[in-house]
Amino acid sequence: MTQIARNACGWHGAINTFLKVLEQDWLQDLKNHHLVCMNMEADESQIRAWKNCFNILQVQLASAVKMRADVGNWTIIFEYELPRERGRRPDVIILANDTILVLEFKGFGSIHQAHIDQVSAYARDLQHYHAGSHNRLIYPLLVLTQSKGAEKTQDGVLITSPFELPDVLQSLVDTTVSSTPIDPLEWLAADYAPLPSLVNAARILFQHEPLPHIKRANSARIPETIAELVQISRQARANNEQHLALVTGVPGAGKTLVGLQFVYENHFGDMGSKRSAVFLSGNGPLVKVLQHALKSPVFVQDVHGFLKRYGGSQHWLPEEHIWVYDEAQRAWDAAKVQEKRGHGASEPEDFLRLAERMNSWTLMVGLIGEGQEIHLGEEAGLEQWNAAIKAMNKPWTVHCPTRIASVFSSAAHIQTSDLLDLTASLRSHLAEDVQLWVKRLLEGSIESAAKTAQAIRDQGFDMYVTRDLEKAKQYVQERYLGQEEKRYGLLASSKARNLSNWGIRNDYNYTKNLREGPWYNDSQNSDRSCCRLHDVATEFACQGLELDFPIVGWGNDLLWRNNKWVSPPQPRSQAHNPHQLRLNSYRVLLSRGRDGFAVFVPPEVQMDSTYQALVNAGFHQL
Repeated sequence: MTQIARNACGWHGAINTFLKVLEQDWLQDLKNHHLVCMNMEADESQIRAWKNCFNILQVQLASAVKMRADVGNWTIIFEYELPRERGRRPDVIILANDTILVLEFKGFGSIHQAHIDQVSAYARDLQHYHAGSHNRLIYPLLVLTQSKGAEKTQDGVLITSPFELPDVLQSLVDTTVSSTPIDPLEWLAADYAPLPSLVNAARILFQHEPLPHIKRANSARIPETIAELVQISRQARANNEQHLALVTGVPGAGKTLVGLQFVYENHFGDMGSKRSAVFLSGNGPLVKVLQHALKSPVFVQDVHGFLKRYGGSQHWLPEEHIWVYDEAQRAWDAAKVQEKRGHGASEPEDFLRLAERMNSWTLMVGLIGEGQEIHLGEEAGLEQWNAAIKAMNKPWTVHCPTRIASVFSSAAHIQTSDLLDLTASLRSHLAEDVQLWVKRLLEGSIESAAKTAQAIRDQGFDMYVTRDLEKAKQYVQERYLGQEEKRYGLLASSKARNLSNWGIRNDYNYTKNLREGPWYNDSQNSDRSCCRLHDVATEFACQGLELDFPIVGWGNDLLWRNNKWVSPPQPRSQAHNPHQLRLNSYRVLLSRGRDGFAVFVPPEVQMDSTYQALVNAGFHQL
């Protein structure tokens, strides 16, 4: 093998070559590759699985070549590691002329949904992120080594026994090649650029590595949005002015990623050793997770600590002239600031007064989410930014998308740009309709949600509902077995009172001890990792963050009754609209998944109608 091939996979060659290779030589190549990829020796169970796969393919591929001679010229690749995704290795990939076959072998006689979704995700990610696989036919195959049954297709995956494999392979590949055959060396060397998770993206930024650009990210206009913000900052500095720029977008559209990259690129800027920009968030868990991942408290800071230092009657001035405030629509109103910091100005007014005290240029960037206000004092939204501008002494220029320009009647100047509106979700791979589905579900439009759910599944985003929590846990553990970078964990609403009875400890006295940094960042075998499926993150600990596959506990704080969502009365609540905060909390919980999510509904009579509503809205039963 060439060096590129050796680094990319365990073994590759023509099927005719494979049929002549000695098992011990082939096996040693796979062991060596595993050691390089995982920095550890392959264990006995892995070696047994490899040997079983070898023996099956030696017999079945020989039969396939007898049936059709050109099969021997196809390329077979073992243990190809998806770059940047440590531990994700399809068992076998076959490059058959202009077609790609992705095979996953499982030592079972029965079908497990987790195995179907695992091989389906391999095929999906190759299709979208692997440059050598774009515009190629890709078929995911699940080979059940203990099965003797006939082939079948489920959720787009062809499931077969070893004995049916020769017929299946040749049925999927035309004898006549309609497009340019795949060059195996070019395929192995092709770029693979998945969208990084928010935490991984921050690490990449901080390590001076370029963020991977994928077609999906570029179509969401993230580079153009950052360029627009750069231009606005230059305008503010050149004219020594005060500017407010607002970037809007649905959950998962990449607002936080835009803010992080913009701050990073301007962190030192051309001002020498002085910091030019800072990323601020009132989302304590997000701050902790990013600081933990970056091993630095400077790049990302808590907004309340920032304003405690510089706001109100303080006379301190920050070094930075660019302040990026994540989830700025959740800024505290005057009453909340009075309660927490002892003065009667809202956070937007506090920021703008600080800007005017700077006696220099400033750019305030607000990243605006939609429908995610979940704390008391966060319900005033965008309007209080306009009220803050009205109370200022200096003229302010507002930059915003066209659709919210009418809010800012107090601005001296308004410059609209729809580059500041991120409308396509990145968090959910290509599932553009996830946010629409969540919206329709929480509006109570169950039939409309069901129609959207089908489009979501067709794009490779998986949504399950179950009344057995152990089934959901088994599913994620099976699906991500050996994929060390993958993250799954338990999420739940903080107000659900019945979930603790079913093993989801979401009560305040328990969740207050959650250490968000290790929970999101630690390896799967760490006791503090989310993947242990023990500790629970509520809406407050997961907002702005993500998991590959969350398990969401749906509790008795939001129930389906008489064709609408209802929440229990909260007579002591100080919220303007407690029911809306419940809906927003579930909007957050249902928007955290990258590959999909599962919802656990406790098997209680009071939850029956809620479970049925979720099934009717398009969830598959696990």
